[in-house]
Amino acid sequence: MRLLHTSDWHLGRAFHRVAMLGAQADFIGHLVTTAREREVDAVVVSGDVYDRAVPPLAAVELFDDALHRLAGLGVPTVMISGNHDSARRLGVGAGLIDRAGIHLRTEPSAAGTPVVLADTHGDVAFYGLPYLEPALVKDEFGVEKAGHEAVLAAAMDRVRADLATRAPGTRSVVLAHAFVTGGRASDSERDITVGGVAAVPAGVFDGVDYVALGHLHGCQTITERVRYSGSPLAYSFSEADHRKSMWLVDLGADGSVTAERVDCPVPRPLARIKGALEDLLADPELGRHEDAWVEATLTDVVRPADPMARLTERFPHTLSLVFAPERAPDDPQVSYARRLAGRSDEQIAQDFVAHVRGAGPDEREAAVLREAFDAVRADHSVREVAR
Repeated sequence: MRLLHTSDWHLGRAFHRVAMLGAQADFIGHLVTTAREREVDAVVVSGDVYDRAVPPLAAVELFDDALHRLAGLGVPTVMISGNHDSARRLGVGAGLIDRAGIHLRTEPSAAGTPVVLADTHGDVAFYGLPYLEPALVKDEFGVEKAGHEAVLAAAMDRVRADLATRAPGTRSVVLAHAFVTGGRASDSERDITVGGVAAVPAGVFDGVDYVALGHLHGCQTITERVRYSGSPLAYSFSEADHRKSMWLVDLGADGSVTAERVDCPVPRPLARIKGALEDLLADPELGRHEDAWVEATLTDVVRPADPMARLTERFPHTLSLVFAPERAPDDPQVSYARRLAGRSDEQIAQDFVAHVRGAGPDEREAAVLREAFDAVRADHSVREVAR
């Protein structure tokens, strides 16, 4: 069976205020063309279809068009909700849409109930594990302590239990939206940290033939059977070196996996340039970036006048301007933001306690801080679902 694995469409999202709906429509057209020309048997979409719980109307219309075009091809599609989606909204009408071969899996309780498709070698069971917010689903899965690994492990127990009841030789595919250990993150994914831990080990998914992951925006291979497709478009300059693609996966009669990357259309290349303003304006080597979307980091010790206006004369598609003066590490003018770069909210809070009191939090106090941040994240997730 041939699968086309994609995820993280983020329909409705902009790139530094540049509307991306046209580029997203081009990707949908490319997806449909690939499914037809490469004779794909099923499309799997591993979450974050939309960029937010209440997407703009134009994004909903594009999603509707994608479903109609895939259904028109007669290519079954299995799709789950991600942490950016409203599972309830995405799942509206799932029972009716199911009849058209579009299988929306947004309910955690249905993790062990597969979509079963068949080829000449027998059945393939597709299990959809939508994004599982630990604080919201721990009771559903009967876990005592809310955590990503615990709820995903419980969901996978249901998958393996169902698979054990099926005919020998039944192959299996799991769709999941999670941060798996070994994956490389970028700046455009929403933080899903709970209890200080976001990542789950790939071993959680043992026992199935292929795991189609979503959430991380870079296409990557965790193991031969566990892969991220990544987002089809770049949504942050941290993705400047990404090759945006989908996985074309051939699932053999024995469950063997062969995967090929299929490149996605690139609306405009990304470039990150860094240096003093006058050097950036004069360097002939940077000529190749004049048609790119540009993030410029200026290292001038004194902030130059009208930097954006001057940059856009040479680089008309400059979208982001960052100031990072080259100073000695002990220079008192080194910005607070630079001192905090790369630190989590919890680490910043612990540093603040140490600054005020003269000593960092003890183990009990650190646990209180961690629980407080988890509660805020859980409350945010509840509000997103309720919107």
